[in-house]
Amino acid sequence: MRANAGDKLVVPGPESRTGLVIRVLGPDGAPPYVIKWEGDGYIAMVTPGEYSWILPAPRDGAGGDVAGAPPAEL
Repeated sequence: MRANAGDKLVVPGPESRTGLVIRVLGPDGAPPYVIKWEGDGYIAMVTPGEYSWILPAPRDGAGGDVAGAPPAEL
């Protein structure tokens, strides 16, 4: 699994959750990720399970930056 700041992490299940990736801690986009969960805004470090997936954020055409991504210092 690979992610960038601004992508969304989806964790399925009976209490499925979606959160914004605000920081990638692993090398080359690998977990763990710092996630801000939708709904309650709770921020947590997460190592996703095998059934989780990443929804890539829209990228601009200029340099691959994420439109509206949070600053890296969060």
